[in-house]
This record gives sequence, C-alpha cells and structure tokens, in this order.
Amino acid sequence: MDQLTNISMCTSHTRIRESRHVPVCFTAGMTDGRAASLESGLLRPIQPPLDRFATKGRRIIENPELVQQQYGLRPSSLCFHLRATPTAGGGSRTMEGSGVEGIVIAGAGLAGLATALGLHRKGVRSLVLESSATLRASGFAFTTWTNAFRALDALGVGDKIREHHLLYERLLAFSASTGEPAAKLSLKMQGKSGPHEIRCVKRNFLLETLENELPEGTIRFSSKIVSIEEDGNVKLLHLSDGSTIRAKVLIGCDGVNSVVAKWLGLPKPILSGRSATRGLAEYPAGHGFGPEILQFIGQGFRSGVLPCSDTSVYWNYTWYPSPDDGDAEESVAKMRSYVLAKLRAARIPAEALDVIERSEMSDVVSSPLRFRSPLALVRGSISRGNVCVAGDAFHPTTPELGQGGCAALEDGVVLARCLSEAFLADGAEHDPGYEAVTAALEKYAEERRWRGIRLITAAYVVGFIQQSTNPVIKFLREKFLSGLLAKTMIAMADYDCGKL
Repeated sequence: MDQLTNISMCTSHTRIRESRHVPVCFTAGMTDGRAASLESGLLRPIQPPLDRFATKGRRIIENPELVQQQYGLRPSSLCFHLRATPTAGGGSRTMEGSGVEGIVIAGAGLAGLATALGLHRKGVRSLVLESSATLRASGFAFTTWTNAFRALDALGVGDKIREHHLLYERLLAFSASTGEPAAKLSLKMQGKSGPHEIRCVKRNFLLETLENELPEGTIRFSSKIVSIEEDGNVKLLHLSDGSTIRAKVLIGCDGVNSVVAKWLGLPKPILSGRSATRGLAEYPAGHGFGPEILQFIGQGFRSGVLPCSDTSVYWNYTWYPSPDDGDAEESVAKMRSYVLAKLRAARIPAEALDVIERSEMSDVVSSPLRFRSPLALVRGSISRGNVCVAGDAFHPTTPELGQGGCAALEDGVVLARCLSEAFLADGAEHDPGYEAVTAALEKYAEERRWRGIRLITAAYVVGFIQQSTNPVIKFLREKFLSGLLAKTMIAMADYDCGKL
C-alpha cells in the first residue's frame, strides 16, 4: 500500500478522482456523501473486510491504524474499495460510463495470466479474479516445450524464463523392469519453425514473471466466482464474499473444476484411474545431473527426473492406485516412502532416488489425474456468446506429453489476439459490442478446439502404453514403442500458436 492519490473528503460529499486498487477506511462523518457514492457505484463495502483483501505483491492490510498513520484518516468500522481500478494507462478498467467491467478473467493461473498479459501488450485492459489470497504454484514445475516458448516469446517474457532454466539436449527412457535403456532421443533437432527447445520451468517463477509484467491492480485476489447469471448481454458474477461484478466478457481460466465450464455446459472431466505425486529438490552446491530428461517406465508406473537449473531438480511419479497401497496417501512422509519403495524395487539409479529423498513435497500428497473426453470437446461449447474457457477449464489432460501448461500458454496468446482484434478494430480500445465479441470468441474456439482434442487423445494413449502391465504391450513397449512414444512427444510440441 504505497500511496493513495487525490482523495478529497468532507462530511457531506466524497469525491474520488483517482486511486490505486487499495482498501480505504472512511470516517463516520461520511454520511450523505457515502450514500451518494455507494449509489453512484464509486464505492462498495468489502466482504469480508480489510484483513482479507490483497493487492498485487500480496500486501495484506491487517491494521486500520496504518490508514490513520499514513493518511491522517481515523479508522472506521466501514471499509470500502474502489469498484473501478486504474491501470497503467490511467483510465478505469470498466467500460467508460457503463459501470461494467470490460473483460473479466477467472483464475490467475498460466492461462489467465497469459491472456491478461497478451491483452495488455495489445493495449486492452482486463481484470483477473483469483480465488486464493496469493498466486498458486501447484505442481512445482512443468516441462516447457518448444510450443510454449513460442507463446512466451509472443508475450515478451521468453528470455526471462530461459535465463534461469536449463536447456535439455536429450531424453533418456529406462525400463523399470530391467533398468536398461529403452529409448534415447536427441532433443537438438530441427522442427518446422526452427530448433526444438525444452526446459523444466518452475511454475512459481513463471507465474510471478507474468504477474510482474501486468499493470498494478490487474489481479484481484480472494475473489472466487461461485455462480454466474445473465442480465441481457452482461454477465453477473457472484463472488464468495457476497459481492457481484458485471462483465461484458467472461473468460474461464479457473481450472479443472471450472465454474465457467459448468455454465457453458461442458461435462465434468473424467477420472483416468491414475494418480500423481511430485516434488522439487534443491542442491545449493549443484546436483551433477546432465542437461537431460530421465524417464523410468513400466511395472504400472511412470516416473521422471528433470533438472530445472544447476541447483534444483523436479521429479514426478504417476501410478494406478490400488488397495495394496495401504495408507500411502495419508501423509507426505508415507507417500515419499511408498514412491521410494516402488522405485528401489525397479532398479532406479541411486542419484534419482536421492532427488526424492531430499525433496520438498506438496501438502497435497497426491492428485487423481483427470481429462476431458475428446468427444465432449467435439460436441461441447468452448464459447457461447461473450463467455469462453481456456487452459485446464477447457482441455484438462493427463501429463504424459507434458503439454498441459504449454497448451494453456498457447490459449492465452490466441485468445488475446482474437479479443484484441475486436476491441481495437478502430485502432483504439472501445466497446466492440456483443456480436463482435461473440465472433472473436468463436474464432478462438475454432482455432483451439482440435488442438485440444489432439493433445488429450495423444496423452491418454501414451499414458496407457507407458504404464500398462499387459505382457504384450509391455514387450512391444520395451522393444519398439518407447522411441515412438518419445517422438510423439516431440511432434506434439512442434507447433506455433502465432504472434499477438
């Protein structure tokens, strides 16, 4: 809470010329003026009040006395924040004179922040509603393939990510049954648009990089959408704190359990029958791994060890849960012991086991892997009118291709491109109207639908083959299919979502 600019007050009138998106405590003397301001839409109560509100940088104001110390205002039992938040350009994010937000993005994950940043790069403003109090970096890290770096370059942050993460040269796959190499694939190959580029990127680093490129106040934390209603062409977004936001455009980037996807009528994602756990190990003096992806496949599981930088290594483990697992999922310690026991029995190298032994693991011990049926995307509505979905709200997929986060970044670039064409049709930001927004979102859906279907289908097939215990599939996998599966991963990454 660095500053509060140009607020003039008296007992009969309150006028706000300009403000940051910060909480403000007003004195009890604000009577008629307070009512007038509330009626005009300038102010509204925070629910819950001050101690739950966070701004960019996640500063939380817990003591109203700070307002008195910094601004000379007496604390009051009434706390308000501004409905319309200024952006870097100095104007309100709401459509001028309408009291309605222009573009609202549900979720500050990869898809949501990529979309917001893409729009910002084009000069179009948006508001991101994030349900949690801070950015969430579940999963520690993710494989960032060539297609994702093309999207990051389009957003203007690719080099910032490259600077802190290792470039891989090869992929090595080992049989979990014999410990012998099953496939070796060079990653220094040419794709359709240049050399391939694969790194394992820390999720929190990427999210913070995207956030730092956005104007102050773009993200509103602790703002969970619980229901959606229609008021003509405007969407009424009811939040868990009891407040309501009116939006001209709603983009659902709210994850696998998306409220927006449900409103569009998309069916719930399907359980794959597999679960995953993961962790990140730090090696302050260096880990000694080469620039390579290590995979261990077979005996009903798939595990990977991926260096992120010279001092950090990410690992993952997916398997078919069974009653024989016992109480493995009751705690982090028990899950770690379970994974280590499985890997030791599979002749995994000691250096890979050390990564798991010393790693930090999520409080979420394991996650069931879900995917959306490809048929649901063939028949379902990715967009309808002025509403659409992106990221996991659109195409949740199993992790075998490592394309979930990559595809979310692609979505953000394509969606920002389509919407900016509508909002900037005359060279300056304006209200494009319902029909133009609908056409823009339909264009996005048409471009992304079959990409999502292909990724979901390929990931499921690859996962089934990699983790099958069927003797015939096991034989084919270890003799012939491992190399083919690795090449499939490369082929799905050889994609360019285009420029903004």
